[in-house]
Amino acid sequence: MDLNKIKEVAQSYEKDMTAFLRAIVKNPGESCDEKAHVETIAAEMKKLNFDEVVIDPQGNVIGYMGTGDKIIAFDGHIDTVGIGNIDNWKFDPYDGYETETEIGGRGVSDQCGGVVSAVYGAKIMKDYDLIPEGYKIMVVGSVQEEDCDGLCWQYIINEDKVHPEFVVSTEPTDGGIYRGQRGRMEIRIDVKGVSCHGSAPERGDNAIYKMADILQDVRALNENDDADETEIKGLVKMLNPKFNPDWEEARFLGRGTVTTSQIFYTSPSRCAVADSCAVSLDRRMTFGETWESCLDEIRNLPSVKKYGDDVVVSMYNYDRPSYTGCVYEIECYFPTWAIPKDHKVTKALEKAYHGLYGEKRIGAADTLEMRQARPLTDKWTFSTNGVSIMGRNGIPCIGFGPGAEAQAHAPNEMTWKQDLVTCAAVYAALPMSYCE
Repeated sequence: MDLNKIKEVAQSYEKDMTAFLRAIVKNPGESCDEKAHVETIAAEMKKLNFDEVVIDPQGNVIGYMGTGDKIIAFDGHIDTVGIGNIDNWKFDPYDGYETETEIGGRGVSDQCGGVVSAVYGAKIMKDYDLIPEGYKIMVVGSVQEEDCDGLCWQYIINEDKVHPEFVVSTEPTDGGIYRGQRGRMEIRIDVKGVSCHGSAPERGDNAIYKMADILQDVRALNENDDADETEIKGLVKMLNPKFNPDWEEARFLGRGTVTTSQIFYTSPSRCAVADSCAVSLDRRMTFGETWESCLDEIRNLPSVKKYGDDVVVSMYNYDRPSYTGCVYEIECYFPTWAIPKDHKVTKALEKAYHGLYGEKRIGAADTLEMRQARPLTDKWTFSTNGVSIMGRNGIPCIGFGPGAEAQAHAPNEMTWKQDLVTCAAVYAALPMSYCE
């Protein structure tokens, strides 16, 4: 099929895609409460004559076009974060708004717009015979990503027994093609103390004071350099060939970070010494870092070693049930991943894009300057389901999706209609590009 025809057909579905997206986001769909989103997507898939539409026991909605044995998958998570302080919104986040070029509402960029483009991209593939022989197209509306990225794909791969040849993540990419991301993990530090009356604090052992020492060392990891004389070498060391054989990909993805995100304590009263203190750490990992190395890094901090057995460093587990009641427990570890720049999947997506839209990112007029200042092929700042697809399971994964990373989790979230069209066209052209 002529590429100009694919663009023309995708453009003709702009109103349908806009209406579909607005129908999804009109209901709250926070993680573990995605039922209304799933039902809306399943109904649209059936209306567009998908060959098969299923909702698995975890609650993921999965549609298939074609009947081959080999699978090319498109994934978009359909859960959202909450709206936060409603006073920060200029419009109703679930009613949203629409202009000639924009759509507003919670979830339009992060990340229901990607599912909309994938559903219509699959329709174009089927209607115009763009599904290669022996293949079928899989479109997934996945659940619980905001709580535990990749959990849904662990379930799809291990329990649904589905193993695609490759997966396109439809997370927002600001008009670019993204081939990787930093990983992350959730770490907890627990410190024990001994309580006593606050009038004589020397009789006790204040867990908060111990934690204060530890947090200074954690902060040093994020802020220090990696010079020979620096006792606590900063995470920037992973960009240095001296410390990391994977430094080239680490420089592509960016350095790791660590931040203290939560703090907890116990104390008999406000006039007593605290007898325990705990913190949560959000740890972003670059190439060359693993969950073991990150835990050991905290355990080897001078202040942690100083307090010995009174400190326990561990990784969180996730065990919250999905909206169907399914519990699929997993460690809160989300591996770093990147598909090589010369991989067949990377080249196929670049070829499809170049044939349709040229060498640079495109988008609405108010986005062009920012987008075209960046390389077409780049990486995400945040985390995606690719942590499971490729990070844990080695299935090639690449990203191309409507919307902007900066809109994720933000008040007044919006996306652009042109992005929906662009992505639907590229998705439709990709399978044939891959199989040439």
